[in-house]
Amino acid sequence: MNALIFVVDSLFSLAVYAFLLRLLLQLSRADFRNPLSQAVVKLTNWLVLPLRKVLPPIGRVDTASLVAVYVVQVAAVAAVFLISTGIAMPITDLLWWAVKKTVVSTLQLYTVAIVVYALLSLVAPGTYSPVAGLLQSLCEPLLRPVRQVLPMIGGLDFSPLVVILVLQAALRLIA
Repeated sequence: MNALIFVVDSLFSLAVYAFLLRLLLQLSRADFRNPLSQAVVKLTNWLVLPLRKVLPPIGRVDTASLVAVYVVQVAAVAAVFLISTGIAMPITDLLWWAVKKTVVSTLQLYTVAIVVYALLSLVAPGTYSPVAGLLQSLCEPLLRPVRQVLPMIGGLDFSPLVVILVLQAALRLIA
């Protein structure tokens, strides 16, 4: 039973991260000509495109992508709860847990993205790759304000460390 829960939770988590990545890339105005961006779009079009027909965007926010993230997260929470307990979760609890899990997933996604972005800047500074371009689009909106307050010290940029600490503190507050 634990193996089934693990597999279902892992598959749903990957789906949530794909939809979440699509939403965050749109919000950060990432380059959608990037091969990785195109892959994310193709993986998530099956749900976002039908939703787009009924949900218009609100400003910069693609409501279809936002709703898709939430729908997949609700399905994930419901499926894991049903498999682990054998009963359906009450709808109010389900909707609340889905919001909480979506926020946690967003914070975790940003934490991993910033760690990889910082490592890439140490390993291959100044080189371009599709991953680096995507991570730059995603991470810079969080790192830029910290860099304005905390300048480089001895040639080292501590803004990723500060942002990761803030993200981890927020995760602990939520969890």
